[in-house]
Amino acid sequence: MSKYQIDVSPRRWRRYVFMIIMLIVIILIGLVYLIRRVYDENLKPVSASQHKILVSIPSGSTAHDIGLRLQKDGVIRADWAFEWYVRTNNLRDKLEAGSYYLAPNQSTQDIADVVTQGKVAIDLVTILPGQRIDQIRSTLINKYSFKAEDVDKALDPVNYKDHPALVDKPLTATLEGYLYPDSYQRTATTSPQTIIKASLDEMQKHLTPELRTAIEHQGLTVYQGVTLASIIEQEVSNPSDKPIVAQVFLRRLQQGMPLGSDVTAYYGSLVAGQTPSLTYDSSYNTLLHVGYPPGPISNVSDSSLQAVAHPASTDYVYFVAGDDGVTYFSHTLQEHQQLIQKHCQKLCSQ
Repeated sequence: MSKYQIDVSPRRWRRYVFMIIMLIVIILIGLVYLIRRVYDENLKPVSASQHKILVSIPSGSTAHDIGLRLQKDGVIRADWAFEWYVRTNNLRDKLEAGSYYLAPNQSTQDIADVVTQGKVAIDLVTILPGQRIDQIRSTLINKYSFKAEDVDKALDPVNYKDHPALVDKPLTATLEGYLYPDSYQRTATTSPQTIIKASLDEMQKHLTPELRTAIEHQGLTVYQGVTLASIIEQEVSNPSDKPIVAQVFLRRLQQGMPLGSDVTAYYGSLVAGQTPSLTYDSSYNTLLHVGYPPGPISNVSDSSLQAVAHPASTDYVYFVAGDDGVTYFSHTLQEHQQLIQKHCQKLCSQ
């Protein structure tokens, strides 16, 4: 036997095995620690930016798909970290499709919380009172970024021919006057037609059976009532003045006088593509023509509708909105002219 034979006694062999095992354990612990450090680091926010990013998650998306989308949109550091977090916290079955406003300053945990609780992004589309339908169209396109062709389609009354708010509207009339001013919820998938229908639904809530009956008791059709309410909406803003203005208009009609409303004349010239004018001869110009204009000249608020349904019990025949924001009422033309000279130097000279 060679004198250089290696000693591989059981005792020394067990020491070698122990050392190898310890080395493997240390390496594994180090790897686990390193992976955990990398994982924790990738759960942190991407940056300090609070800029909201709209992220859309299609229906049927897996945790992997969502992670890739979130990373691509720049709101998480790593798709795998998101997927791992979701899996280890048993959140896979709670992920919900939808559109979400997320920001780079949110952690992966925060973002997972938003997506699993279905906190979808909601904007408000606001239709202001006293707006013509062309103004509402422009707002939907230019402020809320709806496509023009989609808005035009949504404003077609044919889409709502069976809507209860429109039962009194002539078939050939537009939706002018019926788009109730309010704020309506919108997500990334909301269409302009959904917004328009919501505004008609809101209008119907205000056109109650009691209100319709009260308008008819004034000798008006509901469509005439909405038309008169739209004129009042344009003429005065103070709700307490509106019932008195309604009384003035109704009394003038009863006496065979023109309504004499400047705002109807302006509307008629505008829709004809002309410069706003009191002298442009259109069917809407109630300075030139007796009776109601063909239809509403803007949308209406509830206070204007209520004013038409429940006019004041006064007997004024004239009113003028003063430069100071106060509405002045009178019984005679002479009184009216005196009030104009005294209180309406700027507005009445425009």
